[in-house]
Amino acid sequence: MEERAAKPAPVETKPIARVDLTSKPAAGSPLKDPNNILSRRSIYYDYDKFDIKDEFRPLVEAHAKYLRENPGAKMLIQGNADERGSREYNLGLGQRRSDSVKRALTILGAKENQIESVSLGEEKPVCTEHAEDCWAKNRRGDMLYGGEY
Repeated sequence: MEERAAKPAPVETKPIARVDLTSKPAAGSPLKDPNNILSRRSIYYDYDKFDIKDEFRPLVEAHAKYLRENPGAKMLIQGNADERGSREYNLGLGQRRSDSVKRALTILGAKENQIESVSLGEEKPVCTEHAEDCWAKNRRGDMLYGGEY
């Protein structure tokens, strides 16, 4: 009588996890943690101003530190203005706002090639009412990381 070799036990297969190779922040990233200062991404300005107010310095310092510690991270800063003023003036003001954030980040050690600054002028309001409290929300610089824009 001929002996047969025992059949190997079935092997359990599991799908291989997909790896995202883009520069998008991970879900567990401090950038996504609402309890972390890095989840705050907007700097607000006074009317017709582009200097960073003292209350936003800790936010800028935290993002500069993150960029220093993550040299592969990229950031886009979008400068915004309220609806008052001409379109051209607001584009210029938005650029001065985004440039002021970029300058502060690089002074604090972030690499210039990690950061791009652009102006959206009055084209991307977060509030459309015609009142000061609404306009104040639109006078801002938004910091976005790679994968978020």
